[in-house]
Amino acid sequence: MKYKLIQRANPQDRSKVKWYAAPVNDGKIAKSDLTKEIVNISSLSRGDVSNVIESLTDVIPKYLLMGKSINLGELGTMRVSFGSEGVDDAKDFNTGMISDTKIIFTPSVELKRKLEEIHFEQGTV
Repeated sequence: MKYKLIQRANPQDRSKVKWYAAPVNDGKIAKSDLTKEIVNISSLSRGDVSNVIESLTDVIPKYLLMGKSINLGELGTMRVSFGSEGVDDAKDFNTGMISDTKIIFTPSVELKRKLEEIHFEQGTV
C-alpha cells in the first residue's frame, strides 16, 4: 500500500508541526470490475453476481435502519451508531438532540489478520 507524507499541526500546540504518513487513494474499483473478478473465481454468472451486489445495496440499509447489526462473515460487521446531547431529566429529551449518525464497520478477525500482511511504500504526491 502506498502512503504519502503530510504535515499536520499538533491539536494541543498549533505551533508544533510534524510529518505523518497518510494512505494514498489509488483510485476506485467499479462494481463492474468487482463483478468480473468474482465471476472469474466462482461458478456464478455475471448477472448472478451483479444481482447479488444490487440486492445487498437494497437489503443492508433496510436492516441497518431497523437497528440490526449485519454480519458479513469473514469481511466483518456493520451497524449504525450516533451521539446525542445529554439531559438531566429524561422528560427533556427529544429526537432532535440525536446527531452524528454514522455506519460503523468492524472488520472480522480474518480481515484483521490480512492487514498484518500489508507492506508500505512511499507514493508520489
